[in-house]
Amino acid sequence: MDILISAMLPIALVALVGFGVGRSFDLDMQTLARVNIYALLPALVLTSLAQTTLGLEDALAIIATFLLNTALLYLLAVGLSRRLAFSLDEQKSLIATTLFSNVGNLGLPFILFALGEAGLERGVVYLVGSSVMIATVFPIVLKGAGLRAGVQVTLGLPVFWAAIAGVGLQAAQGTIPLPIEGGLAMLAEGAIPVALLTLGVQLARTELVFGRYELLGSALRLIVSPLLAYGIATGLGLQGLDRQVVVLQAAMPVAVNSLIWVMELGGDRIRVARTIVLSTVLSVVSLPVVLWLSGL
Repeated sequence: MDILISAMLPIALVALVGFGVGRSFDLDMQTLARVNIYALLPALVLTSLAQTTLGLEDALAIIATFLLNTALLYLLAVGLSRRLAFSLDEQKSLIATTLFSNVGNLGLPFILFALGEAGLERGVVYLVGSSVMIATVFPIVLKGAGLRAGVQVTLGLPVFWAAIAGVGLQAAQGTIPLPIEGGLAMLAEGAIPVALLTLGVQLARTELVFGRYELLGSALRLIVSPLLAYGIATGLGLQGLDRQVVVLQAAMPVAVNSLIWVMELGGDRIRVARTIVLSTVLSVVSLPVVLWLSGL
């Protein structure tokens, strides 16, 4: 419980501030989203990719598990959307909330408090895999206008080029010049708070009524995703701390940034905001259970 309080109370506080600001002022949500996508998030991706130090073999196994899990979740989200006759915006939103988990601002603190520095390093690698997918595949999938249009969107996103630069620096064992690193660090530190503030502002305009859609999105993230991750990780030979971190990251609630991307690329922002809140609240119960089961 101490882990959950330490990791989730700051998140709730920042979102609550955004809620208050959203109640008090008529803010432009699109502007908030674009500040995050085009200025803050690229810096976070670049610095995360450039600074990871985990061994290549372990890192590749963690990323392979993440990619396979993501592919299965995507197919499941699309299949369920069609089965339940969701609209195009509802399908996009279910894909976003199913694939986009809170592995950064909740996953990393939770793993650090639960499993220590060794766990944190593995958690960062998982975040790296998620960041690369967000910069490359995710815009293509969410844009929903075909491969060519999706690629054009991806190439126009600074986060894509930040991912390329981060991977290049890591492969070449290069370093970012100190003055530039300082500026990037300042921008990166703003990505999560601005995303949480945006969520709070959106919630101030959203009626929090949870139905089957929000329950389905939360179940896919909190129950189905970690179960799939456990099976995939075991099949790929991951054991011990590696497998435990992968399962925990897969069990994180819906990422706040999913709302940012839906605002920019299309989808039902109200349903996304509700699913973020519901999955985060339910994770107070689900995460301790996953932590215990993954350590058996």
